[in-house]
Amino acid sequence: MEADFIVVGAGSAGCVIANRLSENPKNKVVLLEAGGKDTNPWIHVPVGYFKTMHNPSVDWCYKTEPDPGLNGRSIDWPRGKVLGGSSSLNGLLYVRGQKEDYDRWRQMGNSGWGWDDVLPLFKRSEDQERGEDAFHGVGGPLSVSNMRIQRPICDAWVAAAVEAGYPFNPDYNGAEQEGVGYFQLTTRNGRRCSAAVAFLKPAKTRPNLEIVTRALVQRIDLEGRRVTGVTYLDASGTPRSIIVRKEVILSAGAINSPQTLMLSGIGPAEQLRENGVTPLVDLAGVGQALQDHLQARLVFKCKEPTLNDEVRSLFNQARIALKYALFRSGPMTMAASLATGFMKTRPDLATPDIQFHVQPWSADSPGEGVHPFSAFTMSVCQLRPESRGEIRLNGPDPKTYPKIIPNYLSTEADCRTIVDGVNIARKIARHAPLASKIAEEFRPSSDLAMEDYEATLDWARSNSTSIYHPTGTCKMGQGPDAVVGADLRVHGIEGLRVADCSIMPEIVSGNTNAPAIMIGEKASDLILEASV
Repeated sequence: MEADFIVVGAGSAGCVIANRLSENPKNKVVLLEAGGKDTNPWIHVPVGYFKTMHNPSVDWCYKTEPDPGLNGRSIDWPRGKVLGGSSSLNGLLYVRGQKEDYDRWRQMGNSGWGWDDVLPLFKRSEDQERGEDAFHGVGGPLSVSNMRIQRPICDAWVAAAVEAGYPFNPDYNGAEQEGVGYFQLTTRNGRRCSAAVAFLKPAKTRPNLEIVTRALVQRIDLEGRRVTGVTYLDASGTPRSIIVRKEVILSAGAINSPQTLMLSGIGPAEQLRENGVTPLVDLAGVGQALQDHLQARLVFKCKEPTLNDEVRSLFNQARIALKYALFRSGPMTMAASLATGFMKTRPDLATPDIQFHVQPWSADSPGEGVHPFSAFTMSVCQLRPESRGEIRLNGPDPKTYPKIIPNYLSTEADCRTIVDGVNIARKIARHAPLASKIAEEFRPSSDLAMEDYEATLDWARSNSTSIYHPTGTCKMGQGPDAVVGADLRVHGIEGLRVADCSIMPEIVSGNTNAPAIMIGEKASDLILEASV
């Protein structure tokens, strides 16, 4: 098989790239995805993340190495292993981050990545239910919708946050991010609008686009420093090769993109040798600079019913299912969170440094079922952590998972911010009208004094978990730790680009699916401009 372009990974960015490159019928495009087709019906039901996360048929089910910053715990890192990638099992939250994030990228030497450069790309993708304005687009492939469900406990949280002094913001993706309000979702008519639904579905019948599932890439093939193609294992485990005429675009995500580079001999030479891989291009930054958002999940028992109570009986479950089947409404349209807030832990900060995800239910983790009592969850995460970890190769076999070393809470600023975030959450809970609805501080207990910094930090280390936003492992820039340039070409190699969240020089201040789609749009423009 031959192709003009090979896209590795059908996730949020890869689906965009496959669509945009194949719009020109002269371009032969092959899209390789290690997972299967998105036929699991729970993928397309918004609340289906309860069923798909931790399900090995669609989730890689990664785990981190034991992390000192989490008191030695290893935690789950779900990643999509299916068409649409993590956009097929994420929490459906559409968040772009702050304009300052992208202006910092530009200031770091990445020309063309400032806010004024990327805003048109966000708008191009978007079909915003609220309509078109200076910040939003209509008519794009990706449907962005308002909530189709409201719950009193989340409304009470928003009102309490306003009472506590935080402004109400009807559009955190608009002129300013700061404030509290409600999430925007990647849904269409009550169904998930994944990257596969938005970008692959309208393109899959094009004769010049071939989508190959169950294709686990072994390596990118090189001749000297020029990419010649890709070798992958098909569904039966048989190696197959594709010759590329123009470019290979690696969009396998912040874990698999650096792993694939290293398996191909591109990465830190000493680490490659230690793992039985012959170094071909010594690129020290591959797998380094890993960043993620760590969330502390506070649970409050309630005096009135929450979603925990609604889903507990078989009768109620049947009623909820019928409401969804007939009207595409009700709890089954719910995203991972309903209410949100972007806040500053200190007044001297220029922009918010923490984000809230507020849920009208509580559980130890999605997929394990809700708690057997009325409760809601306030999750808080630091938006711009300083801590950086790495992805390390774990042998020469692509089927062997790499080592994920997040290095959470390894700086004083990160420790201080998560403690401040937990305390702000507890203070909001003591404002009207929310305070009257809370029966008990369950996690952490009210016995934990807010003034006790060390005890609060220890609680966060023992209870926090990922919010599933890995980035930075193929960092964009020009320094010795950079992997790709502003054109997304891998340094020192001809015919190879990386385009996914791994290229972020710094993590964005918010959820990462919308920025990943923007990166796919930007990469498409760069590739098409170069191939004219």
